[in-house]
Amino acid sequence: MERLYVWAPRVLSLLRIIAALLFMEHGLMKLFHFPAAQPGAPDPLPPLLLAAAVLEVVGGGLLVLGLFTRPVAFLLSGQMAVAYFLAHFSQGFWPALNGGEAAILFSFIFLYLVFAGPGEWSVDAQVRKRP
Repeated sequence: MERLYVWAPRVLSLLRIIAALLFMEHGLMKLFHFPAAQPGAPDPLPPLLLAAAVLEVVGGGLLVLGLFTRPVAFLLSGQMAVAYFLAHFSQGFWPALNGGEAAILFSFIFLYLVFAGPGEWSVDAQVRKRP
């Protein structure tokens, strides 16, 4: 059991990195149609979706690096909460039916990062270690 505690900061880093890469993918799909166009996204993007896409790419990139993790995670958690209520909740109560599962998961993973921090493998952790 003690070995698991030793690995907790590293696994936190893995959670942050994987969640951020998956999050970035949504922005890349909206902005650059990579790896494919975002299903259902209009072209050209309206200003609200354009702002969301930029937050997803830039914010996701910062989280991958673990740079400014807590404030960026706070901002992105709020973005996903707003996205859920604007785009999904009106489609019905149940997230599995309204397509909002990813928005809820991203929101709560990012909220967790606000409190837990970036983990051991991050720019933030390296900056903290400097004398």
